[in-house]
Amino acid sequence: MKIYTTNDYQEMSQKAAHIIASQIILKPDSVLGLATGSTPIGTYQNLVKWYNEGDLDFKEIKTVNLDEYKGLDRENDQSYYYFMHDNLFSHVNIDLNNTHLPDGTEPDSDKECRRYEDVIKSMGGVDLQLLGLGHNGHIGFNEPAEFFALETNCVDLQESTIEANKRFFASADDVPRQAYTMGIGTIMRAKKVLVVVSGEDKADIVKKAFFGEVTPKVPASVLQMHRDVTVVADKAAMSKIITG
Repeated sequence: MKIYTTNDYQEMSQKAAHIIASQIILKPDSVLGLATGSTPIGTYQNLVKWYNEGDLDFKEIKTVNLDEYKGLDRENDQSYYYFMHDNLFSHVNIDLNNTHLPDGTEPDSDKECRRYEDVIKSMGGVDLQLLGLGHNGHIGFNEPAEFFALETNCVDLQESTIEANKRFFASADDVPRQAYTMGIGTIMRAKKVLVVVSGEDKADIVKKAFFGEVTPKVPASVLQMHRDVTVVADKAAMSKIITG
């Protein structure tokens, strides 16, 4: 595991974007695993900027997203489909036929999870998977549990996750209670993993996830076992780590 500590969110976003840009340049037909939430927005903004400057080309890139709320359609401005188009897809020359997310409108959980897992496998897996880090250690929507979920699954969101996400909705009652998410096994099969973390409120979970016990009760801790993980975190998020 490689860990880069940056001064602030802006530097974190630029560093992460450089890593993704290098992947795109070295392998123009890469399969990118993408994440949503507030933390990756700056990373996407840098990628869009470099595309507009002529430094990046997305025409052969394929993408698979980590997750999607169950019950939200694509037109809902809180769906992750909407988020990805608003923050990245509509600003670059990516072929939308090459972009993939779970279908939040599919009521049959088993059917949708099988379909999405098959989509990922059909592309040969993920070359680089971008992740954020939840306050309770979730990656994707893999919540703390008694075991690591192996493949794409439908999860019940914990109250801490609902609380963290309610700022995006009119009220906590409007936050979906379930989501489709890549499983821990699916994430771990990615050739490379890039984790972005920002803010002092993430300091405790950074310490548990990357310097503590590997346990499904802290889902991100499993990344300690991955062969190629890069963490880019700002000083605030790294403030509980004792060095020297």
